[in-house]
Amino acid sequence: MRLGPFELSSNLFLSPLAGYTNLPMRLTLRELGGLGWATTDLVNARSLLERNPTAMKLVASAPADRPLAIQLFGSVAEEMRDAALLCQELGAESVDINMGCPVRKVVRVGGGSAMMTEFARTAALVRGMVAAVRIPVTAKMRLGWDEQNLTAPDLARALADAGVAAVFVHGRTRAQGFGGRVNLAGIRAVVAAVPSLPVIGNGDITTPEAAQHMLSETGCAGVSIGRGAFYDPWIFRRTHHLLRTGEMLPEPDFPERIRVLRRHFDRYVEFYGEERGARLFRKVAPWYARRFGPAKVFKQRMLTITSRAGFEAALAEYVTWREQFCDSSGQLLPKYAPAPLAASFLRPAGEDDAMERDAIPVPKGPVEVW
Repeated sequence: MRLGPFELSSNLFLSPLAGYTNLPMRLTLRELGGLGWATTDLVNARSLLERNPTAMKLVASAPADRPLAIQLFGSVAEEMRDAALLCQELGAESVDINMGCPVRKVVRVGGGSAMMTEFARTAALVRGMVAAVRIPVTAKMRLGWDEQNLTAPDLARALADAGVAAVFVHGRTRAQGFGGRVNLAGIRAVVAAVPSLPVIGNGDITTPEAAQHMLSETGCAGVSIGRGAFYDPWIFRRTHHLLRTGEMLPEPDFPERIRVLRRHFDRYVEFYGEERGARLFRKVAPWYARRFGPAKVFKQRMLTITSRAGFEAALAEYVTWREQFCDSSGQLLPKYAPAPLAASFLRPAGEDDAMERDAIPVPKGPVEVW
């Protein structure tokens, strides 16, 4: 797959998720293999131009963190243009425009999903960014504001005319938030609308089979994985292998999960400092616990860590506690094994579509109050 002038190692992308897809996370996923392209957390264009320390931390990168796109949100054309130029100066291979975030603090300033409601203004903004930089400009959108306004195909055409290099489509509307089922037919309609443009599908890719199914059902050029990478950091490697060979690699064993957990923690400490990194890692550790089997002690103890020593002590305590649920070879007894993951669009109708998304917080209540 190509994106602008870049030939990618795979057609698998890491979706940005505010507060989570930071440099430690991206480096950990890249090291495991299979990831073709990653994007930073969304960053406010104005904050970036002001060199706000928080914004600069969001776009921090490293030589091993390539290729990389910086995702911007905002609605002021001049700020978005100038921020795109700054992204180019910072070494980003691409700039991605967030047109999909449903959260009110983004939408109320005209960014995120609000950009799907004003085609002419949005196209003009994008055209200015494309003209200003040498690197590709892409856009991340939803299917529309609500079911009565599925505007993504028309918006994709407008963006193609404005010169974007690719579009990423989350198969939900803004009104859906993070609930309900991903609409594969909606993604397929966007693919049909812009045959000359790479369309990357997104939404509830929690297994390699789900990625394969989205590709085959929609005709999209690639898939972008968000929360699925937090449940299974190996998903890119396993999906890439499945797409190339037709063979499904087994899930990693417990020692491998602990090895990567430690590596991820170390990167947090290196990036944020020991105490702050340990505290921030408290919200990351439960991702791994989803596939540990019984993990009550692990979750409880990880909420208390403030240092490397505390992390190692908590981990050692959990490993010992977990042994009671294993056989003599160290394997979980069948009744304690975690249930298989499944994407919403692969589950039978009527099953709880949010059951796997609950491990990573999303806004609660009606989308209008987010």
